[in-house]
Amino acid sequence: MDQVDQLPPDSPLMTMTHSFLNDGMLLLSMPGPRPPSRDSAYYINDGNSVLLVENTLFKVHRSVLTRDKSAFETMFQLSGETDSARSDSSMTTTQEGESDDNPIRLQGDTADEFRALLWALYALPHELTLAMSSEADCTQLVSLVRITHKYQFRSVMTWALSALHHYYSRPGGFDDVLTTMLTNTPTPPTLPHTGPATPVPTVAHPPTLVQLTELAALCERADLLECAMARWKRLIGEGRDLTLALTIGERFNLRPVVGLAYHALMLRGKPVWDAEGALTRTQRVRLLAGYYALTKLWDALPGQPPPLTHGARCASQQRCAKAFGTLWRTVLETGTQVMPLAREDLLGKIMLAESVMKAMVDREIPSQGFLDGLPHCRESALVATSMRMREIKESLADYFSDEF
Repeated sequence: MDQVDQLPPDSPLMTMTHSFLNDGMLLLSMPGPRPPSRDSAYYINDGNSVLLVENTLFKVHRSVLTRDKSAFETMFQLSGETDSARSDSSMTTTQEGESDDNPIRLQGDTADEFRALLWALYALPHELTLAMSSEADCTQLVSLVRITHKYQFRSVMTWALSALHHYYSRPGGFDDVLTTMLTNTPTPPTLPHTGPATPVPTVAHPPTLVQLTELAALCERADLLECAMARWKRLIGEGRDLTLALTIGERFNLRPVVGLAYHALMLRGKPVWDAEGALTRTQRVRLLAGYYALTKLWDALPGQPPPLTHGARCASQQRCAKAFGTLWRTVLETGTQVMPLAREDLLGKIMLAESVMKAMVDREIPSQGFLDGLPHCRESALVATSMRMREIKESLADYFSDEF
């Protein structure tokens, strides 16, 4: 119990305390909500629609927001019908969007995103040209794609995605891109309309590889997605962010990324899987399944040469096919003798086999008579080997399956 409560009611201390409380002197002054502020660039005096995004007021032209058959066209129609109904019922309130006191409230957007949208709708030609260069503001472009995707500004979204692809497809475009947000930095707000919680890029937080991959996948932009996947493949080849690459690959069904990530994790061994807390139980099961499936495939592969397309000058296709079968087995076995690889490293083995085959066909190493049996089909043998390698690489994710 507080010592003050134990004092007599008529004590001087109690009298002083009650006096202060009655006068409000001991009440904590809690700051109230900050009033909305007008945007410095897009609170246009002759605009006819006021919108509130987060805590920022925008005043723009309604005709601009209804371009491109956007969702704002329907939104304004519904708002007009509501205001008409209020007018019929003799209500004297101002119509929504006509003043700062009764703005149209946009939920789930950030002020930066809406500002990016207005920039695109009001931009001058030289500003749009700059966005298609290496000096583009990629953070602004990502915000633009997000909000145009939500409000269905289809042509603006297509242009913004093209600008992003132009920016990131240039040499070194992804060199400074972080994979994801750093854990020791403040996390910006997330957008409910973009699916799983993904931080919105800000000036302090430029777009990450995860965000760009998500954006390209959700907007079905194949060229930008291909650029992002090339970056993921490079990271996997360097042994970096394997679990994250696997998670993103599975979320957006990026099969080449999934296969390569599983294969790289598999080669690290079960102790590493067990120590990786981000791996799910299902992913661990798939790693084990892939291990056994790939070792089984490697055991059978030497006896299963790929089909050989014979040249027009091939005198005996049967003899040629038999010679290629012998060459195929020899190349697979020789490669692993020259450079010992883990039994389950199927990808490394077939890449090595392709290199050995190419070196033989190009006469960079002696063929030891193995090519004598197919004098007119040597190039076809190399093509068949390369195609088989591509097939295995493209279907790599299928070997890591939990369906037995």
